[in-house]
Amino acid sequence: MTRRLLVWRRLGLRTRLTLLYGGLFFVAGSVLLWFTHLLTARALNQRFVVAVDKVGDGGRPTPAVSGAALPADSLPGGALGADVIARRVRTDVEQGAADVLNDVLRSSLIVMILVGVVAVVLGYLVADRALRPLDRVTETAQRLSESTLHERIALRGPQDEVKRLADTFDAMLDRLHRVFDAQRRFIANASHELRTPLAVNRTVLEVSLEEPAASEDLKALARALLGATARYERLIDGLLMLAQSEQEITTRRPVDLRQVVLTAMEQIGPQPRRGKVTVHEDLRPAVAHGDPLFLERCLVNLLENAVKYNVRDGEVWVRLREDDSGACLTVENTGPPVPPYEVGDLFEPFRRHGGDRIRSARGAGLGLSIVRAIAVAHGGTADARARPEGGLTVTVRLPR
Repeated sequence: MTRRLLVWRRLGLRTRLTLLYGGLFFVAGSVLLWFTHLLTARALNQRFVVAVDKVGDGGRPTPAVSGAALPADSLPGGALGADVIARRVRTDVEQGAADVLNDVLRSSLIVMILVGVVAVVLGYLVADRALRPLDRVTETAQRLSESTLHERIALRGPQDEVKRLADTFDAMLDRLHRVFDAQRRFIANASHELRTPLAVNRTVLEVSLEEPAASEDLKALARALLGATARYERLIDGLLMLAQSEQEITTRRPVDLRQVVLTAMEQIGPQPRRGKVTVHEDLRPAVAHGDPLFLERCLVNLLENAVKYNVRDGEVWVRLREDDSGACLTVENTGPPVPPYEVGDLFEPFRRHGGDRIRSARGAGLGLSIVRAIAVAHGGTADARARPEGGLTVTVRLPR
């Protein structure tokens, strides 16, 4: 019984409703057929079999010939012959009634099966029609992300249960949209507000370094503070870029990803030579629809991470392909071994290899977070896997 319930629950709602409609039809049809069989048998018994018993004189059955009852004495053999003929007539009538019942039952079963098949098909169509608004709600929910919260179901129709569900879902999306907008505005405003004091500090420190009367200790302290200020500025820039990349993409046009990759490689060009990292490229033509500046920033972050978190005399492989689903960019690098269970955490803000959230000498820990945010905002995905030899393989997929 439990196994049957599990099988029933694994079926889709549309299939369950179709089976329910079909089962109810066959149950109702079987009850109707049973009552029809009983009523038909009763009518045949009253109209034909009982009527034969009542024909005749003195309670003896007399067969009818051409619609006129003949006296039993006028038949050959007298009353005895009349009884024999009456029994034969009754037997023939009962047999005929039984044959009629069998024919009616057989024909009714065939008709019920054919109509049942039609009823199952119609039940599936009715269930599909009734569940179509729910499919729309499901498709919208699956399509939503932080960058597409502006979309709404906007279901039209009577104020039934499905319409109320869709309206409730839209109201929930309105609340979520307001919350995410407020969060992004706060990050952007805070980033802008923090830039001003950092710029002032940097100016003061640079002036102190140019002061001839400054001691060497003061200059060393100023250089250390300048380094810290630069890291904080990178952190603020990363936060601002993350907040912007999570917003809805307003500019969408065809972008030649091969050209964008080449531009991004030019921006990080000096770093491979300084860090002795060799970059191998295998770029094929690929086109994606989106914002060119955001896509360029996404690729720059990927390449910077691949070069920054590498080993001495390491290598980076950049591959660009296009298939039926869209463009696929893969950036693979040598580097220190990364446990597979830590790969997913690297896409979280401020997360670095080893779970370090303190050191920021090599970055703010926002590179891959920005990469994924930009990819998701363009309707794509960003995933990574650890290489057995060390390093990561990051794959970004963008739709056409």
